[in-house]
Amino acid sequence: MKEIKLCYLDGETLMDMVCAPREFCIDALLPQGLCILGGAPKVGKSWLMLDWCLRVAKGEPVWNRHTRKGTTLYLCLEDTYERVQKRLSFMTDDIPKDMCFANAAGTLADTLEEQIRFFLRERPDTVLVVIDTFQMVRASSGDPSYGGDYQEMRKIKQLADKLHITILLVHHLRKLDDRDPVNRLSGTTGISGAADAIFILEKKERTQSAALMKCTGRDIEDRVLELHFSKEDYVWELVSESGQEVGMPKEMGAFLGFMKTKKSFSGGNTELAEAFASHTGKRVEPKRLKQLMNVWKAQLLEQGVSFHSHRSNGQRLVDVQYIPPVTEVPQVTQKTGP
Repeated sequence: MKEIKLCYLDGETLMDMVCAPREFCIDALLPQGLCILGGAPKVGKSWLMLDWCLRVAKGEPVWNRHTRKGTTLYLCLEDTYERVQKRLSFMTDDIPKDMCFANAAGTLADTLEEQIRFFLRERPDTVLVVIDTFQMVRASSGDPSYGGDYQEMRKIKQLADKLHITILLVHHLRKLDDRDPVNRLSGTTGISGAADAIFILEKKERTQSAALMKCTGRDIEDRVLELHFSKEDYVWELVSESGQEVGMPKEMGAFLGFMKTKKSFSGGNTELAEAFASHTGKRVEPKRLKQLMNVWKAQLLEQGVSFHSHRSNGQRLVDVQYIPPVTEVPQVTQKTGP
């Protein structure tokens, strides 16, 4: 029997790797990969999807968050083109060619995956595909078990990861009361288990213009967004947000300033934390400082700070260095003659 060797990394090699940070379609909110927007029927999910697709296609911010500009594809599978046109007319009169629509598509059991691949071959700058709704593309004889749900989601996730895009599924909620809104997604936990990010849009009363959007995911901080639907612009506006800070934490900003002055450091984690505290007046536990450095390694490297962890005589050491990022300086050609 032929042996098949397992490819693996040891812990030190893994932690020394500089992994590219996760790409976002909407900064710190909508990551690349497979995402789900859940909500009750007629709660305003399609209005939100139209607004996101429009802003991403135009490169405009969403709720003060930077977007990754590119082509968007909105599979409006429960709507007619006439209805989508009418909704867009309420929102704006400036619809870019990079915002595309289809009101019919195959399913996961037949042609959907190849249709999306073919679309990207024609429009390789595509960054976002919205499928409204997920139920419309599911296999008609699908397995209703956890395994069946997970396998369908896994197919879409693999497609999104391979194409380096965001695929956002619009999905319905079950009519049950649960303290965890993610558990209200229609289907088994295989639906939520395979997703990179989940958004639940809820109103207390259908006639209200206010809603809460609860966000959770592997690469985003859990947060709750308080939204208001503008009946003048027909868009969901951000009222307030609860959650953790977005972007590099203040400790890493201070660490960057510390290394710009220090230039280099070699020693233990405790010594590094003490030198950092002495220079900045900000005391951070050695373990916490090293954890932050590991999490924000790629961003620190972009700004000139690199580090390498190793062991010597049984002691854990870290070498840190700051080298200013190379910037191109325009060259001036001097004339030597008249």
